[in-house]
Amino acid sequence: MIYQCVIFIVTAYLLGSIPFGKLIAKRVARINITQRGSGNIGATNVARELGITWGLVTLLLDMLKGFLPVFLYAHYILQAGIEFETCLSAIGLSALLGHQFSIFMRFRGGKGVATAIGIYLVISPLACLIAVIVFILTVYKWDFVSLGSMLAAIVMPGLLALFGKSQPFVTTSIIVAALICFKHKGNIKRLVKGKERKWRGEINQPNRSRSRSNSSSE
Repeated sequence: MIYQCVIFIVTAYLLGSIPFGKLIAKRVARINITQRGSGNIGATNVARELGITWGLVTLLLDMLKGFLPVFLYAHYILQAGIEFETCLSAIGLSALLGHQFSIFMRFRGGKGVATAIGIYLVISPLACLIAVIVFILTVYKWDFVSLGSMLAAIVMPGLLALFGKSQPFVTTSIIVAALICFKHKGNIKRLVKGKERKWRGEINQPNRSRSRSNSSSE
């Protein structure tokens, strides 16, 4: 099982490293998304620059980065126990690290929220659903995607513990939350200064001419 686990970990990282947002922007609008809006390759920046449809496509593909390797391993290696769960957690974390620190982008990348959703959909769909609700309510209330993303990530360890998930899953979710918050460090500074860009009103009008402003969340 260790050999198979290592193969899945490496594959998950390589899959996570594929910069779908950048590829979509290049194909659809012939732009370098890393030089537009926030410079981020994630769904939020793609949606702001290309429109909600392409943002959703990017969101789905980034979710699949986390979902596919974890799902396939969970259903291919039909085992249980702490070793299996530790490996499953490592595979999910590897996919996230691939997205956040892509080997194809000189170890830069997105913020990992969508990829984390894909991971949690396999580990605990109910906990994932609650976290998504936290995200939606936060964005609805305060209009900051970055704040909603971080809060959703932060509540996941508690939700997994509440639903009786094992220590490897809970520990990994803490690491995931820390990584997501780390990738949002610029957003945190802008939130404190009151300069973070709000979501509502912007997404309906994609802007393909705006230069990089470094204020997106995903």
